[in-house]
Amino acid sequence: MAAQHNQVFFPAAFQELFASWARFPDALPFAGGTAFIRGQGTHIPELPRGILSLDRLEELRRVTRTERYLEMGAMVKLNDITRLGKIVPEALRLCLEGIGSPQLRGLATIGGNICFRDRRLDASSAMTALDAAFELRNAQNTRWISAARFFSSPGSPILNQGELLTRIRVPLDQWDYTVYRKFGNSLDAGGSFVFLMKNQKNILSDIRIVFAGKGILRDKNTETLLIGKQLPLNIRDAEDFMDHWRTFLSALEDPQPLIRAEIVNLVETLILNLAD
Repeated sequence: MAAQHNQVFFPAAFQELFASWARFPDALPFAGGTAFIRGQGTHIPELPRGILSLDRLEELRRVTRTERYLEMGAMVKLNDITRLGKIVPEALRLCLEGIGSPQLRGLATIGGNICFRDRRLDASSAMTALDAAFELRNAQNTRWISAARFFSSPGSPILNQGELLTRIRVPLDQWDYTVYRKFGNSLDAGGSFVFLMKNQKNILSDIRIVFAGKGILRDKNTETLLIGKQLPLNIRDAEDFMDHWRTFLSALEDPQPLIRAEIVNLVETLILNLAD
């Protein structure tokens, strides 16, 4: 049977993990396994020839909190994050609660959601909007990269050969207004949407609008048009913002026209709600 040719490694330390990976560079890191079994429809799933199980790496399961950040290992289950309660930024909590069933969220890991190939899954919109940072580790070095850069282009996320996502750092900024929406099926043609806004003494001090589909869609130049504006917004400023945002979105191939129209309608509603 083909299964007899599979090799599974259970490293208990990073040194052991990277040593095995160096010997078998085609082996794939294995976390919750939900991406492997999706759509196979068989009682015995087809697995990669080489598997690096991350299950025994305790460091990848840690969750810590400082005054400014929430940090979690890449192997933390989605359910375990939502159970942390109010310390989890609302945008992240809402997107994780909307993923699959409770059973799936009990298997799926935050690192697996972030590192999914081909598309940007639900957590990527919240991570980008919240300015999260990711720790990437290989046998020699550790580096930090922003979520925006990690998801900067369609296709597989920016991970070098032999490099592993190990830790996620999420800023604990206070946002006055948070909206999360899921459009269609984020594994196929849909995506996830996050809208964040800060209000300081009736001044719009920050605004972030992110859609995650095949890639990450965010127009920082258009966002700056409203930063520093008095609230409620002047209707002319709101309409000018929407003109720029429609132009930005219309120039893109993704998302599909129907979902694009739904996103525009949602953004327009949210912006006009901030206006006179």
